[in-house]
Order: sequence, then structure tokens, then C-alpha cells
Amino acid sequence: MPSMPFNRVQIIDLLSSRGITPTQQRVEIAQIMFTKDQHLSAEQVLDRVNGERALVSKATVYNTLGLFAAKGLLREVIVDPNKVFYDTNVRPHHHFYNMDDSTLVDIDVNLVQIHQLPIPPKGLITDGVEVVIRVRREAML
Repeated sequence: MPSMPFNRVQIIDLLSSRGITPTQQRVEIAQIMFTKDQHLSAEQVLDRVNGERALVSKATVYNTLGLFAAKGLLREVIVDPNKVFYDTNVRPHHHFYNMDDSTLVDIDVNLVQIHQLPIPPKGLITDGVEVVIRVRREAML
């Protein structure tokens, strides 16, 4: 992939190269996501793409982000059952999740060591391991 930020032509080429039809809404969403390495929720993308007026529906944002993740352009990071972030860094890595301000910070994959994983059930293979470390401000006394 070219380096971020992507211009409109690069975004259209990127989407097309992954078999994604570059509709106006998808290009708009990609322009929000691929300005820099970042972690955004669908709600944040919806707010940024729509700004002052509703141009793209909530369903379109969710479906597009899901499609981008399925095609390997984004990575879904589930921090709790009700909170999913979309990460533009698709290389292996882990995260700190700040529970106070709902932000993610990347952790280099080499800084987390897991010495032994359980053997998966018969017929399955391990596809990856992602660690999310939840942090919060220390309580002041």
C-alpha cells in the first residue's frame, strides 16, 4: 500500500485492487480512515463523514467498515462487547485500551510474549492472537 494520507485516486485504486467497488460513500469513508494510522469507532467515522449534514447512513458506515476489514484494509479491535474500533494498522500488534477516554494505543508485537497457547480443537488452527490491555487513571487519594 502507498503511504498515508491517500489522495482520492489512490483510494479508488486501493479499493478496486481489493475487489471493492469504489462508490461515493465508500470513497468518503476511506478518505476519513486513511488519513493516518488511527483507531476509529463506526460512530466516530459516521460523525466525521457526515459533519453538519447526513450524507451517509449508519448502516452504510458499519457495512463499509466491515467490508474493508474483511478485505484486509482495516482490522477490527473489539475492546468490549459494545465497543469496536477499526484500525488502519493491519500488521500484527497489540493495544492498550484507555477506559477513561476510550482510546487505543498500539503496542509492538515483540513487547508481548505468550509462552504457550492451548492446542485448538480438532480441525481448527490458531489464526492469530491479539492482546488488549485495559488501562485507566490511577485513583487519587
